[in-house]
Amino acid sequence: MKKMIVSLLAGAMSLAAIQALAADKVTLQLKWVTQAQFAGYYVAQEKGFYEEENLDVDIKPGGPDIAPPQVLAGGGADVIIDWMPSALATREKGVPLVNIAQPFKSSGMMLTCRKDTGITKPEDFKGKTLGVWFFGNEYPFLSWMSTLGIKTDGGPDGVTVLKQGFNVDPLLQKQADCISTMTYNEYWQVIDAGIKPEDLITFKYEDQGVATLEDGIYVLEDKLKDPAFVDKMVRFVRASMKGWKYAEQNPDEAAMIVLDNDATGAQTEEHQKRMMGEIAKLTAGSNGALDDADYKRTVATLLKGGSDPVISKEPEGAFTYEVTDKALK
Repeated sequence: MKKMIVSLLAGAMSLAAIQALAADKVTLQLKWVTQAQFAGYYVAQEKGFYEEENLDVDIKPGGPDIAPPQVLAGGGADVIIDWMPSALATREKGVPLVNIAQPFKSSGMMLTCRKDTGITKPEDFKGKTLGVWFFGNEYPFLSWMSTLGIKTDGGPDGVTVLKQGFNVDPLLQKQADCISTMTYNEYWQVIDAGIKPEDLITFKYEDQGVATLEDGIYVLEDKLKDPAFVDKMVRFVRASMKGWKYAEQNPDEAAMIVLDNDATGAQTEEHQKRMMGEIAKLTAGSNGALDDADYKRTVATLLKGGSDPVISKEPEGAFTYEVTDKALK
């Protein structure tokens, strides 16, 4: 009897080993550091949603020196998270990124200004210094200024652009009148630094009609010619969206899962729970499929760059429904 149990256990273990070996590997490169902005992927991993799809997913955090499109082009990842302005600009420059899914429905980007600058409306930006993120994150801002007819090379009728690091110091130290913030992150860093909400005025890109899509899932175009790769991405998107919807419904648990995955120890429970609450507002309403109207609005905004548009022509082949059509059946 003992021999039979041993042989059965051995058989079960070898089957598990075979299944583990058979799991398809996927390397995901995030746009930024481990935080609730990417909760859906960490939840999918923690809850076994990737495992259920026979996937072994390696989630690589980003950072200030990491450009996801470059990582993808260099073979360091199978799939990346990027904002559409960056992805479309990158595509036009010759790296053929393709959006295969869009978990974020709304934009969290905004300019946050001190009220004591006298700014009450976008037209008041003239003559002011505005903090702007670069590395692809400047594109929505440049499009907005072009829409307003405000030049970005200084002067009384233009704005002075301060290349903003990934912190809120320029506003705190009054080096800038306004800075770039996300609803889920930097805005709260300003509040935590001691500035009261009533002393600030915010301009959400979403409210200004110049919102562009953020945090989409992108791959290289030629990879989509391989049916095995497409099948892998179908399973990846299905599991990831399961993770996102779980995170939306269980924000505090999702935040704790993110914290467990933060190898730096830099994140706090309070900040991540607050961030997850804001992120859930941005993923709400998306089942993962790219909305055609949202895509068209993003492209139209990016083409409005006057003499220096983000993209010079309507993109072709920049997205596909092939993956989400199969993943979301």
